[in-house]
Amino acid sequence: MSSSGTPSSLGRAPRKFLVVIDRTPKCAVALRFATRRAQHTGGRVTLMCAASPPDFQQWRGVEEIMKDEAHAEAEGLLYAAHKTVNDLSGILPELVIPYGEITACLGKILKEDKDISILVLASGAGKEGQGPLVSLFGSAVQSIPVTIVPGNFTDAQIYALA
Repeated sequence: MSSSGTPSSLGRAPRKFLVVIDRTPKCAVALRFATRRAQHTGGRVTLMCAASPPDFQQWRGVEEIMKDEAHAEAEGLLYAAHKTVNDLSGILPELVIPYGEITACLGKILKEDKDISILVLASGAGKEGQGPLVSLFGSAVQSIPVTIVPGNFTDAQIYALA
């Protein structure tokens, strides 16, 4: 072990921070926090945006169009988040677009990608509450640590902590 005690000196892979991307303002807080932590610790960032299935099953052709639209929307959100990560830190994040309900997709990714070491979520800052992911992963025992960042943190607060 070197005197610096850094993960790379211990022969471990760099930390991989997973951020769930959606349209909520708190997502931007989680994204910025994970990016700064990865930057300061020599880590990596994975961005996941689930292409959610349509709420109803009609004709096959309509279902396929809606599925394609959901994928395109997820792709757009991920590319915007990718740009933020790269602009803030120079890190090129991994992008993942699973198809399905977000909690099921997240559980599957956490099982399949053993390199993910930390899930970063932001809590709701207003009366909307914590949100389903914070409620689920904040209280359940999981296979990796979960960092929950207050959703109303400013860039200065994120930078000071990350």
